[in-house]
Amino acid sequence: MSETGGVREVKSAARTVELLELLAARGDRPARLQELADELAVPRSSMYALLQTLIARGWVRTDVTGSLYGIGIHALLTGTSYLDSDPRVRLVRPYLDEASDALGETIHMGRLDGRDVAYLATRESHEYLRTISRVGRRLPAHAGALGKALLAERPDGDLPDGPYQALTPNSRTTPAALAEDLAEVRARGWSVDREEGVTGIVGFGFALRYDTPAQDAISCSVPVARLSAEHEDRIVAVMREIRAKIEATVPGGRGTVHWRR
Repeated sequence: MSETGGVREVKSAARTVELLELLAARGDRPARLQELADELAVPRSSMYALLQTLIARGWVRTDVTGSLYGIGIHALLTGTSYLDSDPRVRLVRPYLDEASDALGETIHMGRLDGRDVAYLATRESHEYLRTISRVGRRLPAHAGALGKALLAERPDGDLPDGPYQALTPNSRTTPAALAEDLAEVRARGWSVDREEGVTGIVGFGFALRYDTPAQDAISCSVPVARLSAEHEDRIVAVMREIRAKIEATVPGGRGTVHWRR
């Protein structure tokens, strides 16, 4: 049995979390009982009992036939509570509005979570609207501006083991290629993602250094068709200014909880 901080892992709790994470990762692809049992190497009867418990509590939902399973609404409610209670997210949101108004482009805030970046807040461009919000979704850190800005705050020895997933033909898929890019990020002061995470989109990422090493970053995403050299220079100037404002307004003082992440 694995240990965390010297405390033995609770097997039933770990299994519940693994199930919820598996269902969440499937998105709009509901799963059958046997699929879940096989994926988590759990007896079918045990998986059925766990699913029924979570359905009753709203963490899992099922279709009218009772044969398909997906993530439930309580996962959304809990995720919303996380965003509402996080002091960093509350601090950054007004500055995302300011950056969006100044640039007319999509602005993100993300947080490093293992090998991925989780999107915590987004202000969409009026020129380029997504049909699905990125908030609550994840992107491999090696493939986006947010992730590369945060990876550059760490030594190359901390990079995830490769090879990395190729999300587009431009994705860097080896630790050596990523390390070379991160060296440029450190020298420049911000990251650039040129269609590495999403084809047709260029991103500019800026680590927020109110934690050491930085856990959060902001970025600006622009369709290639609208990106000129002049616009790129303006994006960098505005985003650097926004970063400085955020870092100068770090929450502190008595009563503030500083979470690990």
